[in-house]
Amino acid sequence: MVPVRGRHRATDLRSNGFVALAAGMILPLLAIGGVYGGYQVMSTSGCSGTVRLAVAASPEIAPVIKDAAARWIKTEPRVDNECVAVDVTAVGSAEVAAAVAGEGGATVPGLGQADGKTQVPQIWIPDSSMWLQRMRAAREDLVPLAAPSLARSPIVLAVPEPTAKALGWIETKVTWKQVLEQIVGDTRIQPGIVDPNRDSVGVSTLVAMASVRDQFGPSGDSLTVGAVKSLMAGKSEQQTGLVGRFPRDADPKTLSTAVTLAPLSEQALHTYNAAGPAVPLIAVYPDPAPIALDFPFAAMPRLSPNRAAAAEQFRAVLSGAPFRDVLAQHQLRANDGSVGTGMTLSPSAPVGGQVTPVPDAAVISKALQMWVEITQPSRMLAVIDVSATMKTPVPSAGGLTKEQVAVQAAQGGLDLFPDSWAVGLWAFSTGMPGGLDYQQLVPIGPLTSQRDQLRGAIGGLKPNPKGGSGLYDTILAAYQTVQQGWDPGRGNSVVVVTGGRNNDPVGLSLDELVAALKKAENKDQPVQIIIIGVGSEVNQAEMQKVVDATGGAVFVAPDPSKIGEIFTKALALDDGR
Repeated sequence: MVPVRGRHRATDLRSNGFVALAAGMILPLLAIGGVYGGYQVMSTSGCSGTVRLAVAASPEIAPVIKDAAARWIKTEPRVDNECVAVDVTAVGSAEVAAAVAGEGGATVPGLGQADGKTQVPQIWIPDSSMWLQRMRAAREDLVPLAAPSLARSPIVLAVPEPTAKALGWIETKVTWKQVLEQIVGDTRIQPGIVDPNRDSVGVSTLVAMASVRDQFGPSGDSLTVGAVKSLMAGKSEQQTGLVGRFPRDADPKTLSTAVTLAPLSEQALHTYNAAGPAVPLIAVYPDPAPIALDFPFAAMPRLSPNRAAAAEQFRAVLSGAPFRDVLAQHQLRANDGSVGTGMTLSPSAPVGGQVTPVPDAAVISKALQMWVEITQPSRMLAVIDVSATMKTPVPSAGGLTKEQVAVQAAQGGLDLFPDSWAVGLWAFSTGMPGGLDYQQLVPIGPLTSQRDQLRGAIGGLKPNPKGGSGLYDTILAAYQTVQQGWDPGRGNSVVVVTGGRNNDPVGLSLDELVAALKKAENKDQPVQIIIIGVGSEVNQAEMQKVVDATGGAVFVAPDPSKIGEIFTKALALDDGR
Protein backbone atom coordinates (compact mmCIF):
# COMPACT_ATOMS: atom_id res chain seq x y z
CA MET A 1 0.00 0.00 0.00
CA VAL A 2 1.40 3.42 -0.93
CA PRO A 3 0.78 6.20 1.60
CA VAL A 4 -0.22 9.82 1.30
CA ARG A 5 2.08 11.69 3.65
CA GLY A 6 2.59 14.99 5.32
CA ARG A 7 6.16 16.22 6.00
CA HIS A 8 8.60 13.37 6.51
CA ARG A 9 12.28 12.48 6.24
CA ALA A 10 13.32 11.56 2.71
CA THR A 11 17.04 10.81 3.13
CA ASP A 12 16.72 7.62 1.05
CA LEU A 13 15.16 9.43 -1.92
CA ARG A 14 17.71 12.16 -2.66
CA SER A 15 18.31 11.09 -6.24
CA ASN A 16 15.84 12.66 -8.66
CA GLY A 17 16.53 9.78 -11.04
CA PHE A 18 15.54 7.27 -8.38
CA VAL A 19 12.34 9.19 -7.62
CA ALA A 20 11.41 9.18 -11.30
CA LEU A 21 12.14 5.48 -11.59
CA ALA A 22 10.13 4.71 -8.44
CA ALA A 23 7.17 6.74 -9.67
CA GLY A 24 7.25 4.90 -12.97
CA MET A 25 7.05 1.58 -11.14
CA ILE A 26 4.59 2.51 -8.40
CA LEU A 27 1.83 4.16 -10.44
CA PRO A 28 1.19 1.15 -12.70
CA LEU A 29 1.13 -1.10 -9.65
CA LEU A 30 -1.51 1.10 -8.10
CA ALA A 31 -3.63 0.89 -11.23
CA ILE A 32 -3.30 -2.90 -11.38
CA GLY A 33 -3.87 -3.48 -7.69
CA GLY A 34 -6.95 -1.31 -7.41
CA VAL A 35 -5.68 0.34 -4.22
CA TYR A 36 -6.71 3.94 -3.80
CA GLY A 37 -3.73 5.85 -2.51
CA GLY A 38 -1.15 8.39 -3.49
CA TYR A 39 2.40 9.41 -2.81
CA GLN A 40 3.88 12.85 -2.33
CA VAL A 41 7.41 13.90 -1.40
CA MET A 42 7.33 16.87 0.96
CA SER A 43 9.91 18.93 2.83
CA THR A 44 12.33 16.96 4.96
CA SER A 45 12.24 19.39 7.86
CA GLY A 46 10.11 19.88 10.91
CA CYS A 47 8.52 16.49 11.75
CA SER A 48 9.46 14.51 14.84
CA GLY A 49 7.65 11.40 13.57
CA THR A 50 4.66 10.13 11.61
CA VAL A 51 1.07 9.43 12.62
CA ARG A 52 -0.25 6.91 10.13
CA LEU A 53 -3.96 6.41 9.44
CA ALA A 54 -5.05 3.27 7.59
CA VAL A 55 -8.46 3.95 6.03
CA ALA A 56 -10.64 1.14 4.65
CA ALA A 57 -13.36 2.73 2.51
CA SER A 58 -16.22 1.15 0.62
CA PRO A 59 -15.31 1.10 -3.10
CA GLU A 60 -18.16 3.49 -3.98
CA ILE A 61 -16.64 6.30 -1.93
CA ALA A 62 -12.96 5.35 -1.84
CA PRO A 63 -11.94 7.62 -4.78
CA VAL A 64 -13.54 10.58 -3.01
CA ILE A 65 -11.73 9.80 0.24
CA LYS A 66 -8.43 9.41 -1.61
CA ASP A 67 -8.90 12.79 -3.29
CA ALA A 68 -9.76 14.47 0.02
CA ALA A 69 -6.76 12.86 1.72
CA ALA A 70 -4.40 14.10 -1.00
CA ARG A 71 -5.73 17.67 -0.72
CA TRP A 72 -5.53 17.57 3.06
CA ILE A 73 -1.97 16.30 3.13
CA LYS A 74 -0.91 19.28 1.00
CA THR A 75 -1.81 21.49 4.00
CA GLU A 76 0.87 19.63 6.01
CA PRO A 77 -1.33 18.55 8.96
CA ARG A 78 0.41 17.65 12.20
CA VAL A 79 -0.40 16.19 15.59
CA ASP A 80 2.06 17.09 18.37
CA ASN A 81 4.66 17.97 15.74
CA GLU A 82 4.23 14.56 14.08
CA CYS A 83 3.31 14.52 10.39
CA VAL A 84 0.23 12.61 9.23
CA ALA A 85 0.26 9.82 6.62
CA VAL A 86 -3.01 8.47 5.20
CA ASP A 87 -3.32 5.11 3.43
CA VAL A 88 -6.71 4.67 1.71
CA THR A 89 -7.76 1.22 0.55
CA ALA A 90 -10.95 0.35 -1.31
CA VAL A 91 -12.38 -2.77 0.31
CA GLY A 92 -15.86 -4.24 0.58
CA SER A 93 -17.75 -3.59 3.81
CA ALA A 94 -18.45 -7.29 4.43
CA GLU A 95 -14.74 -8.12 4.28
CA VAL A 96 -13.84 -5.44 6.83
CA ALA A 97 -16.75 -6.43 9.08
CA ALA A 98 -15.58 -10.03 9.09
CA ALA A 99 -12.01 -8.94 9.90
CA VAL A 100 -13.14 -6.69 12.76
CA ALA A 101 -15.39 -9.39 14.19
CA GLY A 102 -12.66 -12.01 13.85
CA GLU A 103 -10.08 -9.88 15.62
CA GLY A 104 -12.54 -9.30 18.44
CA GLY A 105 -13.51 -12.97 18.73
CA ALA A 106 -17.11 -12.13 17.85
CA THR A 107 -19.57 -13.65 15.37
CA VAL A 108 -21.88 -11.66 13.11
CA PRO A 109 -24.78 -13.94 12.04
CA GLY A 110 -24.75 -14.74 8.33
CA LEU A 111 -21.43 -13.02 7.64
CA GLY A 112 -19.00 -15.91 7.70
CA GLN A 113 -15.31 -15.94 8.55
CA ALA A 114 -12.69 -13.32 7.69
CA ASP A 115 -10.76 -13.93 4.46
CA GLY A 116 -7.39 -13.70 6.23
CA LYS A 117 -6.23 -10.92 3.90
CA THR A 118 -8.24 -7.87 4.99
CA GLN A 119 -6.60 -5.85 7.76
CA VAL A 120 -8.49 -4.04 10.51
CA PRO A 121 -8.07 -0.28 9.78
CA GLN A 122 -7.86 2.72 12.07
CA ILE A 123 -10.73 4.33 10.15
CA TRP A 124 -13.52 2.34 8.56
CA ILE A 125 -15.95 3.90 6.08
CA PRO A 126 -18.46 1.15 5.22
CA ASP A 127 -21.29 1.77 2.80
CA SER A 128 -23.92 1.80 5.54
CA SER A 129 -24.34 2.41 9.26
CA MET A 130 -26.29 -0.84 9.30
CA TRP A 131 -22.92 -2.61 9.36
CA LEU A 132 -22.06 -0.78 12.57
CA GLN A 133 -25.40 -1.78 14.08
CA ARG A 134 -24.76 -5.42 13.23
CA MET A 135 -21.28 -5.21 14.73
CA ARG A 136 -22.57 -3.63 17.94
CA ALA A 137 -25.15 -6.39 18.26
CA ALA A 138 -22.32 -8.95 18.07
CA ARG A 139 -20.23 -7.05 20.64
CA GLU A 140 -20.86 -3.46 21.50
CA ASP A 141 -17.22 -2.36 21.74
CA LEU A 142 -16.14 -3.56 18.26
CA VAL A 143 -16.96 -0.21 16.66
CA PRO A 144 -17.48 3.35 17.95
CA LEU A 145 -20.82 4.50 19.29
CA ALA A 146 -20.72 7.63 17.13
CA ALA A 147 -19.93 7.53 13.41
CA PRO A 148 -21.22 10.52 11.41
CA SER A 149 -22.34 9.94 7.83
CA LEU A 150 -20.23 11.40 5.03
CA ALA A 151 -22.47 10.90 2.01
CA ARG A 152 -25.69 9.32 0.86
CA SER A 153 -26.95 7.16 -1.98
CA PRO A 154 -30.66 6.25 -1.97
CA ILE A 155 -31.76 2.70 -2.69
CA VAL A 156 -33.75 2.42 -5.91
CA LEU A 157 -35.38 -0.39 -7.82
CA ALA A 158 -33.47 -0.81 -11.07
CA VAL A 159 -35.84 -1.77 -13.88
CA PRO A 160 -34.91 -2.10 -17.58
CA GLU A 161 -36.51 0.72 -19.54
CA PRO A 162 -38.87 -1.50 -21.63
CA THR A 163 -40.16 -3.23 -18.51
CA ALA A 164 -40.61 0.07 -16.66
CA LYS A 165 -42.64 1.44 -19.57
CA ALA A 166 -44.81 -1.69 -19.68
CA LEU A 167 -45.48 -1.41 -15.95
CA GLY A 168 -46.22 2.32 -16.12
CA TRP A 169 -43.35 3.03 -13.73
CA ILE A 170 -41.56 5.74 -15.71
CA GLU A 171 -41.23 8.83 -13.49
CA THR A 172 -43.84 7.38 -11.14
CA LYS A 173 -43.59 6.60 -7.46
CA VAL A 174 -44.82 3.18 -6.44
CA THR A 175 -45.53 1.77 -3.00
CA TRP A 176 -43.78 -1.26 -1.60
CA LYS A 177 -47.10 -3.11 -1.59
CA GLN A 178 -47.38 -2.51 -5.36
CA VAL A 179 -43.81 -3.69 -5.82
CA LEU A 180 -44.39 -6.92 -3.91
CA GLU A 181 -47.63 -7.56 -5.79
CA GLN A 182 -45.75 -7.25 -9.08
CA ILE A 183 -42.92 -9.50 -7.90
CA VAL A 184 -45.36 -12.20 -6.82
CA GLY A 185 -47.94 -11.96 -9.59
CA ASP A 186 -46.43 -10.45 -12.77
CA THR A 187 -44.51 -12.75 -15.11
CA ARG A 188 -42.73 -9.74 -16.59
CA ILE A 189 -40.84 -9.37 -13.34
CA GLN A 190 -37.76 -11.52 -12.83
CA PRO A 191 -36.34 -10.16 -9.56
CA GLY A 192 -32.76 -10.34 -8.33
CA ILE A 193 -30.91 -9.32 -5.18
CA VAL A 194 -27.43 -9.55 -3.70
CA ASP A 195 -27.22 -11.82 -0.64
CA PRO A 196 -28.53 -9.57 2.17
CA ASN A 197 -26.22 -11.19 4.71
CA ARG A 198 -23.29 -9.48 2.96
CA ASP A 199 -24.91 -6.52 1.21
CA SER A 200 -26.38 -3.35 2.70
CA VAL A 201 -28.72 -2.76 -0.25
CA GLY A 202 -30.20 -6.21 0.34
CA VAL A 203 -30.68 -5.54 4.05
CA SER A 204 -32.35 -2.20 3.33
CA THR A 205 -34.72 -3.93 0.91
CA LEU A 206 -35.67 -6.57 3.47
CA VAL A 207 -36.36 -3.94 6.15
CA ALA A 208 -38.67 -2.13 3.72
CA MET A 209 -40.43 -5.38 2.82
CA ALA A 210 -40.89 -6.23 6.49
CA SER A 211 -42.71 -2.92 6.94
CA VAL A 212 -45.29 -4.09 4.38
CA ARG A 213 -45.68 -7.31 6.28
CA ASP A 214 -46.31 -5.42 9.50
CA GLN A 215 -48.61 -2.81 7.93
CA PHE A 216 -50.96 -5.03 5.93
CA GLY A 217 -51.30 -8.03 8.23
CA PRO A 218 -52.15 -11.37 6.59
CA SER A 219 -52.06 -10.05 3.03
CA GLY A 220 -48.70 -8.47 3.81
CA ASP A 221 -47.48 -11.81 5.18
CA SER A 222 -48.42 -13.62 2.00
CA LEU A 223 -46.90 -10.99 -0.27
CA THR A 224 -43.67 -10.83 1.70
CA VAL A 225 -43.20 -14.60 1.84
CA GLY A 226 -43.85 -14.90 -1.90
CA ALA A 227 -41.60 -11.97 -2.80
CA VAL A 228 -38.71 -13.20 -0.63
CA LYS A 229 -38.90 -16.62 -2.28
CA SER A 230 -38.81 -14.98 -5.73
CA LEU A 231 -35.83 -12.84 -4.74
CA MET A 232 -34.04 -15.90 -3.40
CA ALA A 233 -34.42 -17.58 -6.79
CA GLY A 234 -32.60 -14.61 -8.35
CA LYS A 235 -29.95 -14.15 -5.64
CA SER A 236 -26.35 -13.28 -6.52
CA GLU A 237 -23.36 -13.38 -4.21
CA GLN A 238 -21.86 -10.14 -5.56
CA GLN A 239 -23.25 -7.00 -7.18
CA THR A 240 -21.19 -7.64 -10.31
CA GLY A 241 -22.99 -10.94 -10.76
CA LEU A 242 -26.38 -9.28 -10.36
CA VAL A 243 -25.86 -6.41 -12.81
CA GLY A 244 -24.39 -8.87 -15.30
CA ARG A 245 -27.83 -10.46 -15.53
CA PHE A 246 -29.67 -7.34 -16.68
CA PRO A 247 -30.84 -7.64 -20.31
CA ARG A 248 -28.37 -6.86 -23.08
CA ASP A 249 -31.15 -6.62 -25.66
CA ALA A 250 -34.75 -5.39 -25.57
CA ASP A 251 -36.28 -8.32 -27.48
CA PRO A 252 -39.02 -10.23 -25.59
CA LYS A 253 -37.02 -13.46 -25.35
CA THR A 254 -34.07 -11.73 -23.66
CA LEU A 255 -36.35 -9.80 -21.32
CA SER A 256 -38.12 -13.01 -20.30
CA THR A 257 -34.91 -14.59 -19.01
CA ALA A 258 -32.99 -11.56 -17.69
CA VAL A 259 -33.27 -9.80 -14.34
CA THR A 260 -35.94 -7.13 -14.72
CA LEU A 261 -36.08 -5.75 -11.17
CA ALA A 262 -33.34 -5.46 -8.57
CA PRO A 263 -32.53 -3.11 -5.70
CA LEU A 264 -29.39 -1.06 -6.30
CA SER A 265 -27.91 2.10 -4.92
CA GLU A 266 -28.63 5.22 -6.94
CA GLN A 267 -24.90 5.48 -7.62
CA ALA A 268 -24.66 1.89 -8.92
CA LEU A 269 -27.52 2.53 -11.34
CA HIS A 270 -25.90 5.75 -12.62
CA THR A 271 -22.61 3.89 -13.06
CA TYR A 272 -24.33 1.14 -15.05
CA ASN A 273 -26.10 3.59 -17.35
CA ALA A 274 -22.92 5.67 -17.81
CA ALA A 275 -21.38 2.69 -19.62
CA GLY A 276 -23.97 3.11 -22.39
CA PRO A 277 -25.81 -0.23 -22.22
CA ALA A 278 -28.19 -1.21 -25.03
CA VAL A 279 -30.99 -1.39 -22.44
CA PRO A 280 -30.65 1.39 -19.83
CA LEU A 281 -32.05 1.04 -16.34
CA ILE A 282 -34.80 3.21 -14.91
CA ALA A 283 -34.53 4.24 -11.26
CA VAL A 284 -37.82 3.59 -9.47
CA TYR A 285 -38.01 5.27 -6.05
CA PRO A 286 -40.38 3.20 -3.88
CA ASP A 287 -42.46 4.80 -1.16
CA PRO A 288 -41.55 4.85 1.69
CA ALA A 289 -37.89 5.28 0.86
CA PRO A 290 -35.62 2.44 1.97
CA ILE A 291 -32.65 3.14 4.20
CA ALA A 292 -30.03 4.83 2.02
CA LEU A 293 -26.34 4.02 1.97
CA ASP A 294 -24.79 6.64 4.26
CA PHE A 295 -21.03 5.91 4.45
CA PRO A 296 -20.32 6.49 8.17
CA PHE A 297 -16.88 7.64 9.34
CA ALA A 298 -15.93 5.17 12.06
CA ALA A 299 -12.71 5.94 13.92
CA MET A 300 -12.12 2.56 15.47
CA PRO A 301 -11.94 2.09 19.25
CA ARG A 302 -8.69 2.02 21.19
CA LEU A 303 -6.71 4.33 18.88
CA SER A 304 -3.69 6.06 20.37
CA PRO A 305 -4.34 9.71 21.36
CA ASN A 306 -2.38 11.05 18.38
CA ARG A 307 -4.14 8.76 15.91
CA ALA A 308 -7.53 9.68 17.37
CA ALA A 309 -6.66 13.38 17.02
CA ALA A 310 -5.48 12.89 13.42
CA ALA A 311 -8.66 10.94 12.62
CA GLU A 312 -10.81 13.78 13.93
CA GLN A 313 -8.87 16.32 11.86
CA PHE A 314 -9.36 14.19 8.76
CA ARG A 315 -13.09 13.77 9.45
CA ALA A 316 -13.50 17.55 9.57
CA VAL A 317 -12.07 17.75 6.05
CA LEU A 318 -14.80 15.44 4.70
CA SER A 319 -17.62 17.99 4.68
CA GLY A 320 -18.66 21.28 3.16
CA ALA A 321 -19.51 22.46 -0.36
CA PRO A 322 -16.21 21.43 -2.02
CA PHE A 323 -16.52 17.90 -0.64
CA ARG A 324 -20.17 17.74 -1.76
CA ASP A 325 -19.13 18.65 -5.30
CA VAL A 326 -16.47 15.92 -5.34
CA LEU A 327 -19.12 13.47 -4.16
CA ALA A 328 -21.36 14.58 -7.01
CA GLN A 329 -18.63 13.78 -9.53
CA HIS A 330 -18.92 10.19 -8.31
CA GLN A 331 -22.75 10.22 -8.32
CA LEU A 332 -23.01 10.45 -4.54
CA ARG A 333 -25.12 12.91 -2.58
CA ALA A 334 -24.06 14.88 0.47
CA ASN A 335 -24.90 13.43 3.87
CA ASP A 336 -28.12 15.47 4.06
CA GLY A 337 -29.33 14.10 0.71
CA SER A 338 -28.60 17.28 -1.23
CA VAL A 339 -26.87 17.14 -4.60
CA GLY A 340 -23.61 18.85 -5.56
CA THR A 341 -22.63 20.40 -8.87
CA GLY A 342 -22.43 18.01 -11.79
CA MET A 343 -24.89 15.33 -10.65
CA THR A 344 -28.13 14.98 -12.61
CA LEU A 345 -31.12 13.17 -11.13
CA SER A 346 -34.13 11.65 -12.83
CA PRO A 347 -37.37 13.71 -12.59
CA SER A 348 -38.87 11.29 -10.06
CA ALA A 349 -35.84 11.35 -7.75
CA PRO A 350 -36.26 13.10 -4.41
CA VAL A 351 -33.89 15.99 -3.77
CA GLY A 352 -32.79 16.32 -0.15
CA GLY A 353 -35.72 16.20 2.21
CA GLN A 354 -36.44 13.64 4.89
CA VAL A 355 -33.86 10.91 5.42
CA THR A 356 -35.03 7.46 6.54
CA PRO A 357 -33.15 6.80 9.79
CA VAL A 358 -31.00 3.73 10.24
CA PRO A 359 -32.97 1.28 12.41
CA ASP A 360 -31.66 -0.32 15.55
CA ALA A 361 -29.95 -3.69 15.49
CA ALA A 362 -33.12 -5.59 16.46
CA VAL A 363 -34.97 -4.41 13.33
CA ILE A 364 -32.04 -5.34 11.10
CA SER A 365 -31.68 -8.72 12.79
CA LYS A 366 -35.40 -9.44 12.39
CA ALA A 367 -35.27 -8.64 8.67
CA LEU A 368 -32.25 -10.89 8.13
CA GLN A 369 -33.85 -13.65 10.18
CA MET A 370 -36.94 -13.38 7.99
CA TRP A 371 -34.71 -13.98 4.97
CA VAL A 372 -33.09 -17.03 6.56
CA GLU A 373 -36.35 -18.55 7.75
CA ILE A 374 -38.19 -18.13 4.47
CA THR A 375 -35.33 -19.14 2.17
CA GLN A 376 -33.65 -21.90 4.16
CA PRO A 377 -34.47 -25.30 2.65
CA SER A 378 -36.81 -27.08 5.06
CA ARG A 379 -37.63 -30.64 5.94
CA MET A 380 -41.15 -30.63 7.30
CA LEU A 381 -43.68 -33.17 8.48
CA ALA A 382 -47.21 -31.75 8.31
CA VAL A 383 -49.63 -33.43 10.73
CA ILE A 384 -53.33 -32.62 10.29
CA ASP A 385 -56.22 -33.40 12.63
CA VAL A 386 -59.04 -35.56 11.20
CA SER A 387 -60.81 -36.23 14.50
CA ALA A 388 -64.53 -35.59 14.99
CA THR A 389 -63.95 -32.01 16.15
CA MET A 390 -62.86 -31.12 12.61
CA LYS A 391 -66.38 -31.73 11.22
CA THR A 392 -67.72 -28.68 13.10
CA PRO A 393 -69.15 -26.07 10.68
CA VAL A 394 -67.56 -22.61 10.64
CA PRO A 395 -70.29 -19.94 10.22
CA SER A 396 -67.79 -17.22 9.30
CA ALA A 397 -66.45 -19.45 6.49
CA GLY A 398 -69.77 -19.89 4.70
CA GLY A 399 -70.59 -23.11 6.51
CA LEU A 400 -67.40 -24.95 5.62
CA THR A 401 -66.16 -27.35 8.27
CA LYS A 402 -62.96 -26.89 10.23
CA GLU A 403 -61.47 -29.67 8.13
CA GLN A 404 -62.35 -27.92 4.89
CA VAL A 405 -60.84 -24.59 5.95
CA ALA A 406 -57.74 -26.42 7.21
CA VAL A 407 -57.42 -28.23 3.89
CA GLN A 408 -57.73 -24.95 1.98
CA ALA A 409 -55.02 -23.38 4.14
CA ALA A 410 -52.71 -26.37 3.73
CA GLN A 411 -53.18 -26.34 -0.04
CA GLY A 412 -52.35 -22.65 -0.13
CA GLY A 413 -49.29 -23.25 2.02
CA LEU A 414 -48.13 -26.05 -0.26
CA ASP A 415 -48.13 -23.61 -3.16
CA LEU A 416 -45.71 -21.38 -1.22
CA PHE A 417 -43.18 -24.16 -0.59
CA PRO A 418 -40.20 -24.00 -3.00
CA ASP A 419 -39.01 -27.14 -4.76
CA SER A 420 -35.96 -27.22 -2.47
CA TRP A 421 -38.18 -28.29 0.45
CA ALA A 422 -38.86 -31.85 1.60
CA VAL A 423 -42.38 -32.38 2.99
CA GLY A 424 -44.39 -35.30 4.35
CA LEU A 425 -48.00 -35.66 5.53
CA TRP A 426 -49.71 -37.48 8.39
CA ALA A 427 -53.35 -37.47 9.50
CA PHE A 428 -54.27 -38.11 13.13
CA SER A 429 -57.29 -39.34 15.07
CA THR A 430 -58.00 -42.29 17.33
CA GLY A 431 -59.05 -45.43 15.53
CA MET A 432 -56.67 -45.01 12.59
CA PRO A 433 -55.61 -48.11 10.59
CA GLY A 434 -53.05 -50.18 12.45
CA GLY A 435 -54.36 -49.18 15.87
CA LEU A 436 -52.26 -46.00 16.11
CA ASP A 437 -53.43 -42.43 16.65
CA TYR A 438 -51.86 -41.33 13.35
CA GLN A 439 -51.35 -42.50 9.79
CA GLN A 440 -48.62 -41.67 7.31
CA LEU A 441 -50.16 -40.52 4.04
CA VAL A 442 -47.02 -39.28 2.26
CA PRO A 443 -43.47 -39.89 3.58
CA ILE A 444 -41.11 -36.95 3.91
CA GLY A 445 -39.60 -36.43 0.48
CA PRO A 446 -38.59 -33.78 -2.07
CA LEU A 447 -41.35 -31.61 -3.47
CA THR A 448 -39.80 -31.91 -6.90
CA SER A 449 -41.14 -35.47 -7.08
CA GLN A 450 -44.18 -35.53 -4.81
CA ARG A 451 -45.91 -32.16 -4.85
CA ASP A 452 -48.90 -33.56 -6.76
CA GLN A 453 -49.09 -36.55 -4.44
CA LEU A 454 -49.20 -34.23 -1.42
CA ARG A 455 -51.82 -32.03 -3.04
CA GLY A 456 -54.03 -35.06 -3.66
CA ALA A 457 -53.55 -36.45 -0.15
CA ILE A 458 -54.40 -33.10 1.45
CA GLY A 459 -57.49 -32.77 -0.71
CA GLY A 460 -58.68 -36.21 0.40
CA LEU A 461 -58.61 -35.46 4.14
CA LYS A 462 -61.99 -35.97 5.81
CA PRO A 463 -62.90 -36.02 9.51
CA ASN A 464 -63.59 -39.32 11.25
CA PRO A 465 -67.07 -38.76 12.80
CA LYS A 466 -66.27 -41.06 15.74
CA GLY A 467 -62.58 -40.32 16.12
CA GLY A 468 -61.04 -38.76 19.18
CA SER A 469 -57.84 -36.74 19.27
CA GLY A 470 -54.65 -38.62 20.09
CA LEU A 471 -52.80 -35.33 19.84
CA TYR A 472 -50.05 -35.97 22.39
CA ASP A 473 -49.05 -39.43 21.14
CA THR A 474 -49.03 -38.06 17.60
CA ILE A 475 -46.80 -35.09 18.43
CA LEU A 476 -44.21 -37.33 20.09
CA ALA A 477 -44.20 -39.83 17.22
CA ALA A 478 -43.92 -37.05 14.63
CA TYR A 479 -41.08 -35.39 16.54
CA GLN A 480 -39.16 -38.66 16.76
CA THR A 481 -39.72 -39.36 13.06
CA VAL A 482 -38.30 -35.99 11.99
CA GLN A 483 -35.47 -36.35 14.47
CA GLN A 484 -34.47 -39.78 13.13
CA GLY A 485 -33.96 -38.42 9.63
CA TRP A 486 -32.52 -35.07 10.78
CA ASP A 487 -30.86 -33.18 7.93
CA PRO A 488 -28.04 -30.76 8.87
CA GLY A 489 -28.53 -28.76 5.67
CA ARG A 490 -32.18 -27.92 6.36
CA GLY A 491 -34.53 -26.58 8.97
CA ASN A 492 -36.25 -29.62 10.50
CA SER A 493 -39.78 -29.15 11.81
CA VAL A 494 -43.14 -30.66 12.68
CA VAL A 495 -46.21 -28.58 11.80
CA VAL A 496 -49.35 -29.72 13.62
CA VAL A 497 -52.83 -28.49 12.65
CA THR A 498 -55.32 -29.33 15.39
CA GLY A 499 -58.95 -28.45 16.04
CA GLY A 500 -59.20 -29.34 19.71
CA ARG A 501 -57.60 -30.78 22.81
CA ASN A 502 -56.13 -34.21 23.37
CA ASN A 503 -58.90 -36.60 24.49
CA ASP A 504 -57.28 -40.03 24.20
CA PRO A 505 -57.80 -41.66 27.64
CA VAL A 506 -55.14 -44.33 27.08
CA GLY A 507 -52.48 -42.08 25.60
CA LEU A 508 -49.86 -39.74 26.99
CA SER A 509 -50.78 -36.93 29.36
CA LEU A 510 -49.49 -33.40 28.79
CA ASP A 511 -46.83 -33.76 31.47
CA GLU A 512 -45.72 -37.11 30.07
CA LEU A 513 -45.45 -35.63 26.57
CA VAL A 514 -43.39 -32.68 27.77
CA ALA A 515 -41.07 -34.97 29.74
CA ALA A 516 -40.65 -37.30 26.75
CA LEU A 517 -39.86 -34.40 24.41
CA LYS A 518 -37.27 -33.00 26.79
CA LYS A 519 -35.66 -36.41 27.08
CA ALA A 520 -35.63 -36.88 23.29
CA GLU A 521 -34.33 -33.41 22.49
CA ASN A 522 -30.84 -33.15 21.00
CA LYS A 523 -29.65 -29.54 21.02
CA ASP A 524 -27.15 -30.34 18.28
CA GLN A 525 -29.99 -31.54 16.06
CA PRO A 526 -32.88 -29.15 16.73
CA VAL A 527 -36.41 -29.94 15.59
CA GLN A 528 -39.04 -27.22 15.89
CA ILE A 529 -42.67 -27.97 16.67
CA ILE A 530 -45.13 -25.47 15.20
CA ILE A 531 -48.73 -25.88 16.35
CA ILE A 532 -51.62 -24.23 14.51
CA GLY A 533 -54.84 -24.28 16.47
CA VAL A 534 -58.19 -24.13 14.65
CA GLY A 535 -61.02 -22.76 16.79
CA SER A 536 -61.60 -21.84 20.41
CA GLU A 537 -61.39 -25.46 21.66
CA VAL A 538 -57.59 -25.37 21.37
CA ASN A 539 -55.89 -24.59 24.67
CA GLN A 540 -53.03 -22.25 23.83
CA ALA A 541 -51.41 -22.51 27.27
CA GLU A 542 -51.18 -26.30 26.98
CA MET A 543 -49.75 -26.08 23.48
CA GLN A 544 -47.21 -23.51 24.63
CA LYS A 545 -45.87 -25.99 27.18
CA VAL A 546 -45.32 -28.46 24.34
CA VAL A 547 -43.33 -26.11 22.11
CA ASP A 548 -41.37 -24.72 25.05
CA ALA A 549 -39.92 -28.21 25.52
CA THR A 550 -38.26 -28.25 22.08
CA GLY A 551 -38.47 -24.80 20.51
CA GLY A 552 -41.13 -23.68 18.08
CA ALA A 553 -44.28 -21.61 18.11
CA VAL A 554 -48.03 -21.74 18.71
CA PHE A 555 -50.56 -19.99 16.48
CA VAL A 556 -54.23 -20.13 17.38
CA ALA A 557 -57.10 -18.93 15.17
CA PRO A 558 -60.18 -18.68 17.43
CA ASP A 559 -62.12 -17.93 14.24
CA PRO A 560 -61.31 -20.94 12.02
CA SER A 561 -61.99 -18.92 8.88
CA LYS A 562 -58.73 -17.06 9.64
CA ILE A 563 -56.55 -20.17 9.56
CA GLY A 564 -55.23 -19.31 6.10
CA GLU A 565 -53.75 -16.13 7.51
CA ILE A 566 -52.29 -18.00 10.47
CA PHE A 567 -50.88 -20.72 8.25
CA THR A 568 -49.01 -18.18 6.12
CA LYS A 569 -47.64 -16.56 9.25
CA ALA A 570 -46.49 -19.91 10.60
CA LEU A 571 -44.69 -20.74 7.37
CA ALA A 572 -42.64 -17.57 7.79
CA LEU A 573 -41.80 -18.86 11.30
CA ASP A 574 -42.78 -15.74 13.18
CA ASP A 575 -42.19 -16.50 16.84
CA GLY A 576 -45.93 -16.18 17.48
CA ARG A 577 -45.57 -15.04 21.09
